[in-house]
Amino acid sequence: MINNKQTMRKVLVFACVLCVDIIIVYTLDLGGTLLKFRTRNLDYNLFRQWAESALRCTLLSAGYILYKDAADPLMRRWITVHCFIGSVYETGRSVLFDNYRLDKFNSWLVSTVAAVLACLFWEITLPDTNGESNGKERKQKARVLFIRVIRLYRPDYLLLCGAFVFLALAVLCEMFIPLYTGKVIDILGSHYQWDNFRSAIILMGLFSLGSSFSAGCRGGLFMCAINSFTCRVKVQLFGSLVRQDIGFFETIKTGDITSRLSTDTTLMGRAVALNVNVLLRTMIKTLGMLYLMLSLSWKLTLLMLMETPLTGLLQNIYDTHYQRLSKEVQDSMAQANETAGEAVSGIRTVKSFRTELGEAHRYDVRLMETHNLKTRRDTVRAVYLLVRRVSLDRKSEVSIDGNLQPSALKGHVSFQNLTFSYPRRPDHNVLKNFSLELKPGQMTALVGMSGGGKSTCVSLLERFYKPQQGQILLDRQPLQNYQHKYLHSKIAMVGQEPVLFSGTVQDNIAYGLPGCSMDKVKEAASKANAHAFISKLENGYNTDVGERGNLLSGGEKQRIAIARALIRQPQVLILDEVTSSLDTESEQMVQQALSCCPTQTLLVIAHRLKTIERADQIVVIDSGEVVELGTHQELMDKKGSYYKLRERLFTDENSQRRQREI
Repeated sequence: MINNKQTMRKVLVFACVLCVDIIIVYTLDLGGTLLKFRTRNLDYNLFRQWAESALRCTLLSAGYILYKDAADPLMRRWITVHCFIGSVYETGRSVLFDNYRLDKFNSWLVSTVAAVLACLFWEITLPDTNGESNGKERKQKARVLFIRVIRLYRPDYLLLCGAFVFLALAVLCEMFIPLYTGKVIDILGSHYQWDNFRSAIILMGLFSLGSSFSAGCRGGLFMCAINSFTCRVKVQLFGSLVRQDIGFFETIKTGDITSRLSTDTTLMGRAVALNVNVLLRTMIKTLGMLYLMLSLSWKLTLLMLMETPLTGLLQNIYDTHYQRLSKEVQDSMAQANETAGEAVSGIRTVKSFRTELGEAHRYDVRLMETHNLKTRRDTVRAVYLLVRRVSLDRKSEVSIDGNLQPSALKGHVSFQNLTFSYPRRPDHNVLKNFSLELKPGQMTALVGMSGGGKSTCVSLLERFYKPQQGQILLDRQPLQNYQHKYLHSKIAMVGQEPVLFSGTVQDNIAYGLPGCSMDKVKEAASKANAHAFISKLENGYNTDVGERGNLLSGGEKQRIAIARALIRQPQVLILDEVTSSLDTESEQMVQQALSCCPTQTLLVIAHRLKTIERADQIVVIDSGEVVELGTHQELMDKKGSYYKLRERLFTDENSQRRQREI
């Protein structure tokens, strides 16, 4: 009855606090309306909501304390979570979504439900915080014990100071390694400059060496301090044991004493030193990484920090259960040691009564108890680590689980209302409601200024990325429905700078096709207008092309790349500016190679006039949108964007031709 009355009283108090909060929210909203504080400025609205959350938390907490004379931990937690979780929710939505509007009623409802569930989860999962097991008395004892252990490290302060210095250096170096690794990748992926590349490589190497050296020194100094501490504590503990009276040894088992002396002292020394090591390293790394993340993007930083409360709750739950199970494991190990010690010390009695099997069974039971406790403890740790590793094991957003493999494919491609932004710039849409149709047997040329979205169309068609909105259909089926390997055998791409691998010409043409016959290789090379020059090479198709194909000219590499695409008999062929860096003769060879694809869907990104004029359909893209579409003559007659772009290309090509003649 008493418990039921207490529960009913808590429910009534909870309902009263909720009603008071509704009145406060309504009053603040009405006051803002009367004082004309309403605005569409998102930053101002979020600031106002955070300020109102702080005011609500203060008023509700103060009122509850005055009513109860003392704050109930459960109600205090609920009031705090209830008042602020709505602001966290709305702030997260503002970061994730564009064209976002603040919804006070929605956030208040979400905060109420989430706060109740969070507090219930907290109370059910964690042990009672009012008792000795997890209350103030235990925390006070732990604090006093920790200070005593720290004082025992006093003779090793020089080792610890040196370890902390090297710890800070190691963490600082570790933080800069990813930064300069990213710079090296950016340099290799864009315009290569030797000076910048050399500087980045040198700095990355220096930071790596500094991190390794500092980490080694840190670990060595910490281990020296731990060993010194362990020896000193064992001596002090043994001295204290031998000074005890006889009654102490009659009440304490020998196994407990030996376990505490041999195992617990080592664990205590390691726990303190290593935990301080982890604490300081984490603090320094957290502050440094937080600074670097804020300097790159405050929105992404805020989004990442939104998981902090959940992580803290999981850490609290994990620590509580892990510490309890660890203590039980230590006690069980002490009991197992006691059993073994009794059997060995009384071996004459065991032999005389022929109880060897009984003692072995008793020891086995003790070991199984220890094993089961260790299994439970390690299961708790495994579950905790599994939860903490959710971001790393993310699956690719681009699913490869499709299973569609039709025997015949026409190659009809349809881009339907695509909206896409790259992960590095989620707030910038490269394509905006983009729609386009590619018909079988036709050549479609994408033209436009750099950065307009042409290469993005190719990347999406190759399924390198997943669009935020819209879809791409191949023969009226979404791309994700096709089996991954099948799809990439039917869609082939040749880039502006084709990548050839070290090996023979035959290996590069048949790349990814083990067991491909020489006849198919030669057939593909002939279609790509490459057979003639390959036959003139010293070893023909067995000629080594060198690293990245550096023993061949640009035109020869392009034709081998086209042969590598054609040998797969793709129904959709993508050419990304394949003639932009070639001379006139090489360009003519490539143009002849393209004429051998009458039934395929051909998508070309081109800057050369001859390539553009041959297209059945020309699409002008600007800022991620289709601005003009038609044949060469139709677009020239309009004298719009394509006409202006062509005039500019014509001028550029004439100037380049004059420079070559000079």
